[in-house]
Amino acid sequence: MSKGFSKSSVGRKVLMALSGFFLISFLLLHFVINFLSVFDADLFNVASHFMGTNWIIQFIMQPVLLFGVLFHLIMGIYLELKNRAARPIKYAMNKPSENASWISRNMVITGVMVLLFLGLHFYDFWVPEIVDKFVDGIWDQPTKYFTHLVHKFEDPVRVGIYCLSFVFLGLHLLHGFQSAFQSAGFNHNKYTPLIKKLGNLFAIVISLGFIFIAVFHHFNSH
Repeated sequence: MSKGFSKSSVGRKVLMALSGFFLISFLLLHFVINFLSVFDADLFNVASHFMGTNWIIQFIMQPVLLFGVLFHLIMGIYLELKNRAARPIKYAMNKPSENASWISRNMVITGVMVLLFLGLHFYDFWVPEIVDKFVDGIWDQPTKYFTHLVHKFEDPVRVGIYCLSFVFLGLHLLHGFQSAFQSAGFNHNKYTPLIKKLGNLFAIVISLGFIFIAVFHHFNSH
């Protein structure tokens, strides 16, 4: 492998890690705001209204987020294809289960499943926001968010799809959290095991937390 290719490969992995950190930060913020809906509808409406009307978030952070999601997926697929092409022996001939976990070998699959979920999520929440603001010209609806959230979770099929999607999100995070630190060059005998434990905890709490939100509102909407 040439030195130039090696450097470019490392650079891509670092960019992949940075986009991962950005998406993890957004995911945590999104989870905290959504979890407010379980305890206080008014507080959830206030937080959602701020996020939905703040011009920095709407016109700077939101486009950056969309770019980050697409970049993370495309770069992940690209790096996986490069890695497979660089292997002289196929995984099927090399006992993959003994060399890497199922999750690490199928990050593209879990990532695509998460992307499909995001398509549904955008259709349920983001598209109506765009229509309200940029088609109908209605920006000031500070109390609509909780009602809209509960309405979407009335359908048991939609709740089931959301819950399954959150399982795939958790699987993706189980490897992705630690991998982001490793790709960014943070690999230490003392701290790496701690990062892995924190990553596992984050993946479990986030995925189960989102599942709880969906199930909670489903059973409390009847």
